[in-house]
Amino acid sequence: MQVFLICLVAGCSICWFNTVCFVLCIRSFSSSNRPLALSLSISFNGLSAAFYTLFANALSPFSPSVYLLLNAIVPLVVSLVALPAILLCHPHDGHLHVVPKHDKHIFLGLYLLAFITGIYLVIFGSFNTTNSTAWVVLTGAMVLLALPLIIPASSSCSHVDTHDPEPTAQLNHDDSKKPLLLNNNHSTESNAMIQKTVEQPMQDCCLGTILEKGRMLVLCEEHSAKKLIQCVDFWLYYIAYFCGATVGLVYSNNLGQIAQSFHRESQLTMLLAVYSSCSFFGRLLSALPDFLHRKVSFARTGWLAAALVPMPMAFFLMWKLHDVNTLVAGTALIGLSSGFIFAAAVSVTSELFGPNSIGMNHNILITNIPLGSLLYGQIAALVYDANGLKMSVIDNHNGMIDTMVVCMGPKCYSTTFFVWGCITFLGLVSSIILFLRTRTAYSAANGQQVINTTAKFRVDRTP
Repeated sequence: MQVFLICLVAGCSICWFNTVCFVLCIRSFSSSNRPLALSLSISFNGLSAAFYTLFANALSPFSPSVYLLLNAIVPLVVSLVALPAILLCHPHDGHLHVVPKHDKHIFLGLYLLAFITGIYLVIFGSFNTTNSTAWVVLTGAMVLLALPLIIPASSSCSHVDTHDPEPTAQLNHDDSKKPLLLNNNHSTESNAMIQKTVEQPMQDCCLGTILEKGRMLVLCEEHSAKKLIQCVDFWLYYIAYFCGATVGLVYSNNLGQIAQSFHRESQLTMLLAVYSSCSFFGRLLSALPDFLHRKVSFARTGWLAAALVPMPMAFFLMWKLHDVNTLVAGTALIGLSSGFIFAAAVSVTSELFGPNSIGMNHNILITNIPLGSLLYGQIAALVYDANGLKMSVIDNHNGMIDTMVVCMGPKCYSTTFFVWGCITFLGLVSSIILFLRTRTAYSAANGQQVINTTAKFRVDRTP
């Protein structure tokens, strides 16, 4: 009961903390830089396990309880340290705003530092070190984690621009005082785009009906919870997430048992390092649409669909081939794919269903994670138990005999990989349909940005 209550409190804390961070990014950055900030913050989530491992190895490498102590202390200390900087750097003057071009260089520097930090933690975090060496490695990691503070500090938190503000770069400075959950009956319109959803006439063919009926033509419409669950695009998005990133998460949770059944217990640490590092770099790659938007005009939902392609491929490969190289390659592909989706999903939710409602709408979306974990974990357990053998084990603490099922060999997860592959293929199909339904809205948004940029250029050139 005590463990259950601790897990319950921790789960609620994590959900609240993530929601606040997402909302803070949405409200503190302009629409052009918002996805970059979200992607960067979510990317560092993928490094937390490696960082905590370094910290634990430096303090007490043979004490599992040190992880609980670190989880209780580190988030609180970091939050208290970061709070003054967040409050001081939040501008309240309507004449002060960020300059998108200036910010792009800052974010590029931050992403380079994040990439270097990820490489450092992946390389040195996987080594078994002595206590003194662990402190050296930990110090290096802390320096790398502190370096990103130098880049924003080198520029002014409030940059004064004498030119007219760019429409897509303005910050809504009243947002910081809004509640996390808004009453959408009085929700405000997005600064970037007009909000509307149109009903298209019924098409003759079934495919035309699926692609056209009720699709969005303009982004950033604020959706209440009632309106959200009545939206076809939301359920396509929900299925894509439920049958995509959530499957990758369940795979990572079962990776220990998968390695054991393949007689690869000694390589479990390596497999976990491969998954976590690829997940981190996948999260970083989710920023590509924003860095390449001037050269590659492609809807973010299209990038989401492209990110889902490797996942069914990986599961079908592991279903057919049972060697260790395929297992490592499949783990890497699943990590990249799920990491990209985890990071891109917040921006997609904001763009499709409104930035002011992100706190509520994204939490509705991620209800698929516990549901998927239960369903996909149960599928894996049923296949594992059906192919395993019952064994009697004596508990050394109380001397009681317990019965457990142990399964060894590819048969333990072969059927599971096939089922997971079919499920992720369904997610891929759903994401492709979502892309086809929303590409018009993204094209309209890109066209509006071009018009705004051209108009501003003409005004600036006027003598």
